[in-house]
Parts: sequence; structure tokens; C-alpha cells
Amino acid sequence: MRTTVPRSNIDVHLKETRLFKPDRAFSKATGLDLKTYKKWLRSGKATPEKYWEAAAQELTWHKKWKKTLKWTPPHAQWFVGGKLNGAENCLDRHLPLHGNKAALVWEGEPGEVFTWTYRQLHREVEKFTALLRNTGLKPGDRVAIYMPLVMESIVAMLACARGGFTHTVIFGGFGAEALKDRINDAAAKVVVTADYGWRKGLQVKLREQVDAALKNCPTVEHVVLLERAFSGRMTDGFSESLGRGTRVSQPKHLGRATVLLWHDALAAVSETQRKNFGGIESVDAEHPLFILYTSGTTGKPKGLVHSTGGYLAGALRTAKIVFDLKLTDVYWCTADIGWITGHSYVVYGPLAAAGTVFLYEGAPTHPTPDRFWNMIARHRVSIFYTAPTAIRSFMRLGNELPKKHDLSSLRVLGSVGEPINPEAWMWYHDIIGGGRCPIVDTYWQTETGAIVISPLPGFIATKPGSATRPLPGYDVDVVDKAGKSVKNGTGGYLVIRKPWPSMARTIHGDPERFKKQYFSEFKGGVYFTGDGARRDRDGYIWCLGRVDDVLNVSGHRLGTMEVESALVSHPAVAEAAVVGRPDELKGQGIVAFVTLKASHAAQLRGNLSEKAQFESLLKGHVVKQIGALARPDEIRFTKNLPKTRSGKIMRRLLRELATNGTVQGDTTTLEDLSVIAALQKDEE
Repeated sequence: MRTTVPRSNIDVHLKETRLFKPDRAFSKATGLDLKTYKKWLRSGKATPEKYWEAAAQELTWHKKWKKTLKWTPPHAQWFVGGKLNGAENCLDRHLPLHGNKAALVWEGEPGEVFTWTYRQLHREVEKFTALLRNTGLKPGDRVAIYMPLVMESIVAMLACARGGFTHTVIFGGFGAEALKDRINDAAAKVVVTADYGWRKGLQVKLREQVDAALKNCPTVEHVVLLERAFSGRMTDGFSESLGRGTRVSQPKHLGRATVLLWHDALAAVSETQRKNFGGIESVDAEHPLFILYTSGTTGKPKGLVHSTGGYLAGALRTAKIVFDLKLTDVYWCTADIGWITGHSYVVYGPLAAAGTVFLYEGAPTHPTPDRFWNMIARHRVSIFYTAPTAIRSFMRLGNELPKKHDLSSLRVLGSVGEPINPEAWMWYHDIIGGGRCPIVDTYWQTETGAIVISPLPGFIATKPGSATRPLPGYDVDVVDKAGKSVKNGTGGYLVIRKPWPSMARTIHGDPERFKKQYFSEFKGGVYFTGDGARRDRDGYIWCLGRVDDVLNVSGHRLGTMEVESALVSHPAVAEAAVVGRPDELKGQGIVAFVTLKASHAAQLRGNLSEKAQFESLLKGHVVKQIGALARPDEIRFTKNLPKTRSGKIMRRLLRELATNGTVQGDTTTLEDLSVIAALQKDEE
């Protein structure tokens, strides 16, 4: 549905004054010097095309481009006439110097640990490329990847890039219906999947979902099936019925598609075939590297198409400068590859930079609530990039769990997915980072392809809760409803005025929808993010979330984020999600879903009198923080909030619940259906 821009500016009342100056000792140790950074800022603002030209030159090209940018709003073409290959930029070019360096370090939820060097990963990708070519795929054909977060999923992505096939990675938490819709929209010819993955100690049966979906997917000709147990990826005791290395019967066909068993099919690829059919396909810079369907889609799936050359230039440059990514780092982004964060900052960005990427398959608190901190300590992770909702969940569990582990290897912390409230930022800084690690609070979208707003560690002073300033090369602005820049200290709508290389090129099969959704609100080819923002007195940007999450209370616009921040600033509150519901008098009423820290939750459980008093206290706390206008009409205490596996709170479902008392909408991306069931029964 089209997002409607509010008639008045977004009025916010953020009062954060804490400022953390950049650590000059850190900045001197980064791969970026202050002189170069200032030069990039000047160049990125005055001549962004030249800035991005320099970024693109860090890639390996088969043929240099003739024209840097061809811009016919809303359609951009970057590095026109240039040719390259995505997998080559992530693998082949690193082999002479870094072939024996760890590319992927993977830990499964049951506890297995595997490491692949760049040379080993390259060999697997070559063989899988040959396998895909042997199915009859041609450059431009689409491949759907529906996998758990195992190393083979990255092999499949890079093999598609190597052969010039366009991949669409479909989140492993989707059910058969959502899977079917995305496969059909992409008209995929091959599906790559696994028999199961692990989540919270249970096997997630992926093959069964594929089986159900493919009954109505006429374009699919082959399924490549990874047998998890047969691959040896199983810890004894978690599945005695199968045992390590035991083959189980697999179907020869799913729907009308022929099933190829991963290990058998790869074993059949000879050395000659690997060399002859596993080679690099030179593709145009604008060749579609992937289609990615945005989360929370209802109705017709919305597949954002990303290019090869421009996307890689953006992902590589931002991965290097935002995280100060070095060859010696062990880098962990906790996102699933089914989302854009997994594409850009698990796979393409870090691997193009010859980084060592740590992967973890399972739930963050299984089998013990300190699983993340345990892995950081054991694997000596130095860069950690996760979601604010995860951070708030860890806050709720208390300080003692991370303090049990040696987190001294960490040197950069990152936040992604939604605005982070100041209290969570401070906990992340003090407890996880020990007060010494810079935090890069990043703003970007599936549509942007790469990080747009973020501090650079060692160069930008940070404020808890603010993404700070745009990165070099982006013309970002906060505007009023007429498209005019707002003054510092006021709010408006977040836009990007000029094209950038990693921007999505279109919506697959629906270019008119692309134009209407992103480029129709403001004139002159201005991209509207759909988000509200505030520019503070220092020019720092505070991202406030979707404008359709903005509340209209008695004719006043109020950002849900600020009410949530006010609630979480209370010492008893671990997490909060705020939504609006129709109200005859005020237009919208405010409903807050609140998760308390464990000790406070225990005190209130079953005590209706104390619960009512505490609800009144929290409402007063919000009034004190923001004003009477922001007083919640209702506060509902809950043990958990509904989230996707990537950690985003599903406010759409909470809005349904607050309005209708039930949830009827799409729950395919929901991590735990029992959370909604408990909320509908009003259970804590």
C-alpha cells in the first residue's frame, strides 16, 4: 500500500545531550586517515560521481566503464559499459595473497565448527557453478536459495554470481505459501535448499516447505538439496534417530522438478568439468546480481533488483570504512542472508574486502542465554554488528551474562535494522564494549543496498541514538512536505536527492510500482525513504522509523520511536513497542506493549493491583519525558514481543492486535508464533 506523507512536519522531542568524542588513538590505527576522510566528504558532496568512481576502482574489472552515471529518474545506470564478475571480486582476486586465509568460520547451533579458507571456498564455488551450468541455466536465469545459515548457502550465492545467474535468497523462516509466491514472481528455474536447519534446538524442516511450494511452481526444473546429516553437520546427541553421516531416503522429484543431492552432484563434477564449466561469466555492470523480496510483504511480493557493479562498489566501500575492516579482524554480522544486511555485510562487502566472516546458524540464547558472548570470546570476534531488538533482549537478561566472558577482542560495535534508543546504546557501549569500542549506528534499507548514514569509527563524535551524519557520496536531506530542507532542530522526511551506485534499479516485473513508491512524493528525481527523521542542532540525523508508524494524536504528529525511548528509559523496562489504534475523539490512541526486566516482571506477575499501579507510573513517566500528548492509553505487559528472526519487532501485527484484538495478517516472517498466541490470550 502507498505510504501517505503526513500533512504536517514530524514534531519530535529528543533531548539527548551525551556526546562521545572520537578516540584519536583509534583513528590513527584505522585504515583511513583524516586527510583522506575530509577529501572524501568534499568530493562526495561536490562531485559524487568522482567519489564513486574511486570506490569502483577498488574492484577488479574486465572492461572499464565508458560513462560513470546515466540518470533518467527513477532509473540509474552506473559504470555504463563496464564488465566484471561478483564472485571473482569476492574470491579469485584474493587467492594469490590470501588463499590460505580463513574466509568463513561457521558454528552450528548444536555446536559444530567449520572453517573454510578462501582457496577452499573458491573451489566449492567453482564446482557448484559447474553443477548449475549443467542444469541448463543461462546468464540472467533466476535461482531461488532457501537455506539455513550454513556455509553452503554462501557457496550457492557466489556460484550464481560466478555464472551470471540472478539469485533470490528467500528467508528460511518463510512458509510454503510465501516461498511459492517469491519463486513464481522471480520465475526461478532452480531451487537450492536443505533438508533442515537448527533453531532453538529444533529441526526446521525446509525440504517439506519446498515440497509443498513446488506443487504450484511451474518454472522450477531442478532442486539442489543439501542433506544436513549426510554432510556431517550434526553433533551427536541432537538427533539419535539419524546419527552422524547416515543417509535418509530423499525424493527424486519435488513437484515437476528433478532433485539433485548436493554432495552426490558435486562429487560427480570432475576436475575437467570444474575448470571448463566452473569459470567466471563476465557480466555488464548493470547485470542483475540478485532480487530480494522485502520483509513483511503482503499481497504481491515486492522484489527489489540490484545490479552487479554499482552494488559491489557500494557494499565494499561501506564495509571497509564503516567497520574499519582489516585483514586481521574476525567480523560477525548476526543477520540472516535472507535479508539485505546478510547480502551486503555477511557476504559481498566483507568477502570483497578479503575479510574473515564468522557465521552462526541458530538462536542467540540457545542452549544458554549467553551463547553470543561465549562465541565472541571463543572465536575472538573483533567486529560485532547486530540489531537493537537483540541488544534490548540481552539487556533484559542482565549484565552478569556478558561479564562472565572475555569480550576484550571486540574493537567495533554496530547496530542495524531500526533506530536504537539511547539506553540500549549506552548498555551496548558500557557492558559489551567495555566503554572502549566505538559504536556505528547504521541507517540504510533494502532499497539503498548499502549503509547511507553512520558515524565512521575514530572520526565522528557519536550521540546515543543518532546515526549521526551521511557517509561520503550520499546527498541525504531532511525535508518538509514541500521538499524543502528543514532547519536544524526540526523534523521532517528523510530523502536522498541524488542517485548512488548501490540503489535498487527497479521492482522486478513492476517498474511503475517502483516509480510510484519511491520517486513520486517529491519532484526532481528525489528518492523518498518512507522514514521520518530529525536533524538536531548539530546537524546530526535521528531516524524515527516509518512515517506510517507516526501517530496522529489530537491533530499532532508523534513518532512511535520517541514514546518507545521514553518507556525504555525507565529502569524497569527492557523493551517497548508502540502502535496506534483508532480513537473517536483523538484520531489515534497510543497502545504500548512493554517487556520488563526479569526482576520487575517477577514482582508484578499475577498481582493485578501492583500491575495497575505500575502501568499508571509508566504512563506518568512518558508524560514527564515527552508531555501529556504522548501518554499511552493502554500499556500491555508481555514476556516477549513478536519479532522476525532478524530481530525486527513486527509492529504491523501489534497494530492489528491493538485495533481488532486478533491477528489475521501475514505471520510468515515471525520467529515465534507462540508470542502472538500469548498476546491474544493476554498472557504475560
